[in-house]
Amino acid sequence: PVFAGMNGSAIENFSCVIYNIFLMNCTWQAGRDVPADTQYFLYWQNSRDDEEMECELYIKDENWRNMGCIFQNVTIGTEKAYFLVNGSSKDSLIQFYDEYIDLYKIEILTAPLNVTAHCTRDSAGCIITWHPPLTSHMKKAKCFQYEISIQNK
Repeated sequence: PVFAGMNGSAIENFSCVIYNIFLMNCTWQAGRDVPADTQYFLYWQNSRDDEEMECELYIKDENWRNMGCIFQNVTIGTEKAYFLVNGSSKDSLIQFYDEYIDLYKIEILTAPLNVTAHCTRDSAGCIITWHPPLTSHMKKAKCFQYEISIQNK
């Protein structure tokens, strides 16, 4: 059966973020009612055409249980990525958790690059320039919106 396993054994609070352009960090919490020996395993698939991959670098808690994963060299595609976390225990079946995620929605963008300000004492004021932040998927500068906060000190 699709939902075989003890109720309350699937992971909770699954979330992922992409940062520094190509690193992805996913974390979760153990299910409320899991046996002490439960171990979780994360698999993901970037698109239907890609191969499913297991996490290569797990984040472990104090009990040596996998509670997160760090992925390197992540590229953001146009399709939703598929994530699956399953578990195993000697004592009982563990329910799996799965989710589809648009990776561009979880990317934390870097700050704009080469920010410069040229100010004059006359009424001309300041000219502030910058380059768009680095990102793995957005190539057009017009896709970004900026907000400038100027504070006099």
